[in-house]
Amino acid sequence: MIKIKFEPTKNNVGCFIFNDLKNISQDQINEIKKLLNKFGVIFFKNQNLNPKQYVDFSSNFGVPAKYPMLKPHKDFKNIYIIERKKTDTGKSFGEGPHTDSSYLENPPRFTFLQAVDVPEEGKGNTLFFNQFLAYKSLPKNIKEKIENLKGIFSSKGKIAKTRLLREAEHGTSDIKEIKSEHNLVQNIDGKKAIYCSPGHVVGIKNLKSGQKKLISFLSSHQTKKVFSYSFGWKKGDIALWSNRSMLHAATAFSGDRRMFRITIQ
Repeated sequence: MIKIKFEPTKNNVGCFIFNDLKNISQDQINEIKKLLNKFGVIFFKNQNLNPKQYVDFSSNFGVPAKYPMLKPHKDFKNIYIIERKKTDTGKSFGEGPHTDSSYLENPPRFTFLQAVDVPEEGKGNTLFFNQFLAYKSLPKNIKEKIENLKGIFSSKGKIAKTRLLREAEHGTSDIKEIKSEHNLVQNIDGKKAIYCSPGHVVGIKNLKSGQKKLISFLSSHQTKKVFSYSFGWKKGDIALWSNRSMLHAATAFSGDRRMFRITIQ
């Protein structure tokens, strides 16, 4: 069996994998899953998957989830298109730290993002923040405080502003608010991670005072540079991350960009 070739990123926020995803075995898939649980995000460089190959690869990780806020691919309905033109104004879609769809009762576990067309190098990086590392460095009293607390997550949180243009385009601007509650601490293979999406969290259940203060502290702590990695896209690159252990954020840029997203339940 050909081993998976991987290399951790700076600060061990994630890892790179260099194998050709067109020729991947089940044993290699299993190894990738272990690396995903360990690091939280994987970057597959120099790939050239067509939409069918992309969908087939993603299917190894679970059942695809629907996302009505984005336009689906005309031939592959589980691929959603994130597109920005150089003439667009306002913030990029997903600009601001968040974890995908945390307002749902069952948020997607994994997200795939594929670079189809990207601007010149150094523009449109995506930031990733490792929540295993963020939890590990929390003060002991904060760990104890949040251990059994649940956050309240809303589809009308701060990150929703970056969605407005897409909602208007697809006639979904009247979608009702969706709210769900989730534990602020997630346990993944014996490792704990903070689960508090700054873009969606609007309160903390059963915390009578100090909600805003705690949310502000966690949001600031979670997004420290020491836990982050800025990924620069090239055409064909694919990122795969766990929404339970990783925050991500688009960054501002000018130019044309087209990305294909798949989320896994």
